[in-house]
Amino acid sequence: MTKINIQFSLFSAFYSPLIATMAGGFLAEEGLEADWSVSPPGVSAIAALKDGSAHVVQSALSQAFGPLSKGEDPGVVHFAQINEMDGFFLTGREPDPDFAWGKLEGAEVVLFGGGQPLAMFKFACHRAGIDFAKLKAVHPGNAADIDRAFRYGQGQYVQQQGPFPQQLEADGIGHVVAQVGPQVGRCGFSSLCARPDWLETGMARAFTRAYRKARLWLNETPAADVARAEASYFPEIDLPVLERCIATYQRLGCWAPHIEITPEAFAATLDIYAYNGLIGERFAYDRVCAAPPEG
Repeated sequence: MTKINIQFSLFSAFYSPLIATMAGGFLAEEGLEADWSVSPPGVSAIAALKDGSAHVVQSALSQAFGPLSKGEDPGVVHFAQINEMDGFFLTGREPDPDFAWGKLEGAEVVLFGGGQPLAMFKFACHRAGIDFAKLKAVHPGNAADIDRAFRYGQGQYVQQQGPFPQQLEADGIGHVVAQVGPQVGRCGFSSLCARPDWLETGMARAFTRAYRKARLWLNETPAADVARAEASYFPEIDLPVLERCIATYQRLGCWAPHIEITPEAFAATLDIYAYNGLIGERFAYDRVCAAPPEG
């Protein structure tokens, strides 16, 4: 087996297309053994690409916007999509089958403090016709801090990726009232990123074959079977909770079978960042994205 180093920027069931390459045995079929990690707090997974400690990372198209805005070459390329839609849930304290986004105005909402999660959430509020400035936004820190804050009583609502909202429901602490993705619409949310020279290697071609198979498997396999395969990656999550989460993401359609990053998804991400005032120009697709390796 040849070792391939994979790093996640954020680890959740939302990134199951990449997790499934390991959990479903697809990398092993290609003669690859994964050594995976999550980037330390405050450190971009891109740094692992640049120093050679990772071959491929879970990232986002928006990662390239900062360097490009400064006239710099990002030094890496995004070659495959992971999710074509925001995967965050909005969880409230009480069940609310009649939830409307307007209920967030004046409410205390526990949110990510910046980056893409906040940009997408603000755009969702815009699309819902509410004023984000009227929310009482609370920013405790990273994903674990956010979960802890809500569990200990902070906030009327909380923004999280699955399976953490589903675990809140199982623990009797919260109830999912909405998904952010349908409010935002299709976009280039998360992606696989690598150095251009690595994409020319046999390892990159083998990885991509495994990844294509994993995406098809993820869409065609019952959520219960996917959850069992991925259970060891989520030791603190109950198996039925993980199954419900995966089934929800399958219905959402964020794991479209194709792996290519479409120009339409890229353009939608530019729209979202422009709305937030985070970019001053519309970058060309080929300055950020590359075709996945073939063969």
